[in-house]
Amino acid sequence: MWEKELAVAGQAARAGGEILNRLVGNLSRILKKGEIDLVTDADLEAEQSIISILRRGFPKDAILSEEAGKYEQVSQRTWLIDPLDGTTNFAHGFPFFAVSIALQVEEELVLGMVYNPWMEECFEATKGRGAYLNKTPIRVSQVKTLADSLLATGFPYDIHQNSKGVLELFRRMLVNAQGVRRPGSAALDLCYVAAGRFDGFWEQDLQPWDTAAGAVIAKEAGALLTTFEGESYSPYLKTILAANPFIHEEMRRLLEP
Repeated sequence: MWEKELAVAGQAARAGGEILNRLVGNLSRILKKGEIDLVTDADLEAEQSIISILRRGFPKDAILSEEAGKYEQVSQRTWLIDPLDGTTNFAHGFPFFAVSIALQVEEELVLGMVYNPWMEECFEATKGRGAYLNKTPIRVSQVKTLADSLLATGFPYDIHQNSKGVLELFRRMLVNAQGVRRPGSAALDLCYVAAGRFDGFWEQDLQPWDTAAGAVIAKEAGALLTTFEGESYSPYLKTILAANPFIHEEMRRLLEP
């Protein structure tokens, strides 16, 4: 099941990735959607390529994409696309960015693909079939305590105006974990949890396309996913906590108001 969807998503992700690799370091235009929220020519060109391939493969499906918004279709299937997750990294030539593609059927996420073209790493998963990195199975880490854990997080785009709560959560994790990193791509952060490179990840004020694909991959690799309050994860909610089963509850307690 989902073989065709996975194949088409892979074709779209790689087509978008080729554009990103071609344009990194060669941007002609960088626009600001907000004070620190960027969009580049690469976002737009990659998005057009990805949408074209998905619409060719599944013309009746709806599409929700970061730059283009929603292509309305009468469908129970929606593709959630971030053509360039990690735009600020990309604009500065920092090679931690990815194409992110997920498929939602009715209310359930059933497919996730995250492709870092610079490192040639393709993370993918479909419901009930496990998670893979370049076709090799991956699993979350077995680290059993927060004190021995390496964590990842990100900061919202309004951090300059509303920093107090975000920095307090960062402080709590920093003083309780072995280390905390802020790489700049939520999709890849989730995939790194799936691969055991990070033991846990938390972030707030994200959009559906930021986490949908990575969440499928992390869940299929054995991660627990909730909101900060412990509710079931949804890409349409405002907080996400993903961690291996040993440290999830310890992290969740630290994220309580």
